[in-house]
Amino acid sequence: MAIRDDYMRKCVLLLTILYLMKFDSVVSVCQFGVLHGNNLYNFSLASPISNYPHGVLSEDGFYKVAENGTVLWFQLCDGMVFNHDPPGCYGCQDCGGSSHCGMGCSALIANQLGGYYICTTIGRSSNTNINLIDEKNPSMGVTVRMSSGSRLTNCSLSVSVVCDSNGLQGPNSLDRLGTCEYSTVLRHPSGCAKIISRHGRGWGWFSTLLIILLCLFAGYLVGGAVYRYFHLGVRGLHVIPNLEVWLALPHRVQVCISHEFWYET
Repeated sequence: MAIRDDYMRKCVLLLTILYLMKFDSVVSVCQFGVLHGNNLYNFSLASPISNYPHGVLSEDGFYKVAENGTVLWFQLCDGMVFNHDPPGCYGCQDCGGSSHCGMGCSALIANQLGGYYICTTIGRSSNTNINLIDEKNPSMGVTVRMSSGSRLTNCSLSVSVVCDSNGLQGPNSLDRLGTCEYSTVLRHPSGCAKIISRHGRGWGWFSTLLIILLCLFAGYLVGGAVYRYFHLGVRGLHVIPNLEVWLALPHRVQVCISHEFWYET
């Protein structure tokens, strides 16, 4: 019974770590920051905000817009998920196949041809770039451009995420920019940047260095703890790597300070 409980705890811990890794990867895809004047404009499209726990990501698993016989499905920052109303079109082999059409990419377009809808993958989250809608006005929002990454067809989708604190609006229109290039507009609170003033920026390099060192230290502690827990079977506080060193550190600092003070006097 104890072995089973220990196995279940390991499974829960592993699933939690995998979920956090997945969440971090989604967030990192849609992180964007730019300096403008004395301010830093930081966009984190996939971070939770009030009334939108998944940020700009559609809670349905996808956005959908249709115009002039063309249907577009897409999701920002991640792949699409269809629990209802999946795409019904031909040629979905590189986006989940006929049984899971739409769930193997981030943007899928369907055009009518001879009475049938033919699918084309036009975007993947791994091929995502973010830029300002208007470089002179960063507060307006960002454009998320994703491409298919295919060598045969150069397809892409550009989604303008316009800052709108009133809530989600759209997408309501679909524009064709080229042979296989499309664009649409989404108004969303996640398109509003967090603005950080750069006054007193003389400390900027030090703050950046400090953050990097803290992240490396945290990675060392987490990685060491996971290794000692799973591979060495260590439990309790002893999962922390080199625990004895960290416990003795305050005493060593005190001894060094006392010795330095005695030497000066």
